[in-house]
Amino acid sequence: MPPSSSPHIARGPRLRTPWTAYASLAASMALVGSYVGLSKLLVLVFPIFLLAWLRFGIAAVAMAHWVRRGGDEAPLNAHDRRLLFWESFLGNFLFSICMLFGIARSSALAAGVIMAALPAVVALMSWAFLRERITAPVLAGIACAVAGIALVSASKPAAGAADSSLIGNLLLVGAVCCEASYVVIGKRLTGKVSAKRISALVNLWGLALVTPFGLWQAFGFDFGGVAAGSWALLVFYSLAASMVAVWLWMTGLKHVPAASAGVFTVMLPVSAAAVGVLLLGERFSLAQAAAFALAMAGVVLATRPARA
Repeated sequence: MPPSSSPHIARGPRLRTPWTAYASLAASMALVGSYVGLSKLLVLVFPIFLLAWLRFGIAAVAMAHWVRRGGDEAPLNAHDRRLLFWESFLGNFLFSICMLFGIARSSALAAGVIMAALPAVVALMSWAFLRERITAPVLAGIACAVAGIALVSASKPAAGAADSSLIGNLLLVGAVCCEASYVVIGKRLTGKVSAKRISALVNLWGLALVTPFGLWQAFGFDFGGVAAGSWALLVFYSLAASMVAVWLWMTGLKHVPAASAGVFTVMLPVSAAAVGVLLLGERFSLAQAAAFALAMAGVVLATRPARA
């Protein structure tokens, strides 16, 4: 189906998007937000390129049986292979590097504010590259999402917060652009390749891209000094980031326009904040509750069925 025939802009009766697609998108971004928050613990144990290499390697073993083409899939052409490369390079490899380096050099407050721009960037890219019209409900949903996460960030206490740097904030901006590109490119791929195969192939590209850097940092690293809990967290991070989150996202994206799907990226900073409250002992304030309500209102607006 061409981009111009998106359910938000089609003429005539509108086919309802299955709620399982919305649930898949929300679960994917919530999972991303959780492992982004927890990855701060891994960065303290592993060098960043080694961490990325181990992540892609563990996921490649777990998804080896997803690489094979299904019987109902057409062979990949040159255009599809290029899209898969850019999907991995921007949304997998560069996003991971920018996010990990950015979090290490910036504050949680700055990260929350910057990541709140994800829905708006996705909507703009889908308009520019997929020719999807941005409808009024989607615009309202984007506004609620951005306002909600900005409020979460603004309500965090400054005491004890890490200092942010310009380079760290710029890296987080780069991560936002990479994640938005991941959404837009993925929309083009989901019509031709199964969600499982996309997940496996983009992970293999990520492994190939980071292997030289990972091997460089592996030499001289004391693997025996890593605690069992860190290894368990690494396995969760690898499977969540490269396998489960990608499969959930591609499954939902197949049925939802990219601009509307972009609103669900609000779950990334929301779940990261929830990890801080539930696992790291941060105090849940009234302002944070209002911010979560705004974020959820944005999702409802973006997914509300349009009139025929």
